[in-house]
Amino acid sequence: MKHLGIEEIQEIIPHRHPFLLLDYIEDYEPGEYAVGYKCVSYREEFFAGHFPQEPVMPGVLTIEALAQAGAVAILSKEENKGKIAYFGGINKCKFKGKIIPGDKIRLETRIIKQKGPVGIGEAKASVDGKVVVSGELTFMVG
Repeated sequence: MKHLGIEEIQEIIPHRHPFLLLDYIEDYEPGEYAVGYKCVSYREEFFAGHFPQEPVMPGVLTIEALAQAGAVAILSKEENKGKIAYFGGINKCKFKGKIIPGDKIRLETRIIKQKGPVGIGEAKASVDGKVVVSGELTFMVG
């Protein structure tokens, strides 16, 4: 297993606070997959407005966190170092549960197809072993 802390993640992807949505990478294989985690705190800025009476992590931010895990996988390949992975599309996305303060999200993105700079990642986010978000993320490396 290849572990990455926050400093190593920031050497691979360009995201920074408050938009870096990974706390650590548990394992990854360049060009193939990455498994990371986000520990959700009540102090997250988005909870102030989403929703004050019932704090729920926005689904689009969960998709972004999955994309960042995928970016670690694709941008850790030697030929992609220093580049950026952009969204090209989101397909087959399903939201199956809520993410609330105190949750530890497991973010797994596996690269299932790539041709040139364009590829697809199969992504799923889970909390306590239950899948809460899944989908296919298309990316373009530029």
